[in-house]
Amino acid sequence: MIFLIILLAIALQIFLTVKKVSPFLSLLIVAITTGLLLGMQPAAVLASIEKGVGSTLGGLALILCLGAVLGKIMEISGAAEQISSTLIKSFGEKNIQWAVLITGFLIGIPMYYNAGFVILVPLVFSIAKRTGLPLLYIAVPMAAALSTTHCFLPPHPGPVVLVNAFHANMGQTLLYGLIITIPTVIVAGPFLGRILKKIKVEIPDLFGSSEAPLTKLPPALQSFCIALLPVFLITLAVIANAFLDTDNLLRKILSFTGDSNIALLLAVIAAIYYFGLKNNRAMPEVMQWVNEAISGIAMILLIITAGGVFKQVLIDSGTGAYIASFSSKLQMPPLLFAWILTALLRVTLGSATVAGLTAAGIAAPLVAAGGISPELMVLAVGAGSVFGSHINDSGFWMYKEFFKLSLKQTFLSWTVMETLISILGLAGVLVLHLFVK
Repeated sequence: MIFLIILLAIALQIFLTVKKVSPFLSLLIVAITTGLLLGMQPAAVLASIEKGVGSTLGGLALILCLGAVLGKIMEISGAAEQISSTLIKSFGEKNIQWAVLITGFLIGIPMYYNAGFVILVPLVFSIAKRTGLPLLYIAVPMAAALSTTHCFLPPHPGPVVLVNAFHANMGQTLLYGLIITIPTVIVAGPFLGRILKKIKVEIPDLFGSSEAPLTKLPPALQSFCIALLPVFLITLAVIANAFLDTDNLLRKILSFTGDSNIALLLAVIAAIYYFGLKNNRAMPEVMQWVNEAISGIAMILLIITAGGVFKQVLIDSGTGAYIASFSSKLQMPPLLFAWILTALLRVTLGSATVAGLTAAGIAAPLVAAGGISPELMVLAVGAGSVFGSHINDSGFWMYKEFFKLSLKQTFLSWTVMETLISILGLAGVLVLHLFVK
């Protein structure tokens, strides 16, 4: 009966999504309905809502807002464009795919997928026009890089949500994610791009007349350093925790600065000073950038919070114990179970965030039962969350419309790329599971 109620809840979410109901409202409706159907008292449902909001926002609000601010400042200042142009000059036309891949990778870490995509699309068009290379040959590595950072690498918001849900270690998740991401993005990026170069696509002229490039870009070194500062600080904290004693002063300092909130805050402060105040931008103008960045993610933050409420209802209702026993009856490895569950949710719901959050609520007891690395569970769910993107995914349409592709061309490139990332990600998680307990 419990499993049937969960299926009905998922079906209700799909129905409301089809009816274009805001995910924020639909997730709250589904969460409340599910809790009541599972036998929870109304007061208990209300308590779960409050607890779900608090636990979700407590681990995410600052990270999401600071990440958005950093991405906005990099965009307006031209730092992202400087990173791109520097890499292209360094790699040359022969290795242009690798330049675009690394550019997307670096920009994708602090930025949301949509923001990074919009920033890099003009670059892809200009490279294709200048070199005469097929559009998808260049576009696929860019899209693959942004997508892999979206599902595998904190402090990107997607993995951070799952780290918080599974109570995983942020630094270890980042290191394991890098191990999986590097081979995955190479196969799903440049290698797949070379296969798809046979697809003939006219280069759109979406930005030709309206594009207004900055006359002076910030220096490359500072742009790279500030963009990668959060990842650098988190990595230092992981190394310090692994090799230094608990009472070591340097370890305490690096652990503090390597906290995701502090690392992003330090990067934002550096960006505000260097890209803003030092370039004679008035403080009110810079703070306007901050306000625009935060207002731009308000709905995303609310959707994630509503997803956290749904997760909390599933946990408080006792559903977790049933799911854990159901998984053991199937004798399916927990990591594979979590990936399949998330992939099914992704295909039906379209939203990677909603699929990941829903799966996290169901799979969390498998981690609590012991024997499974929470960091690997984060990556398994992250891999499943990008599986089989199709017409119910906004990313599918953004990719199609920007590059003026037909539905067939979009399925052959975007959907294949996302599915390949998902399957390779699962393979990487299962291999790491042999060594990580």
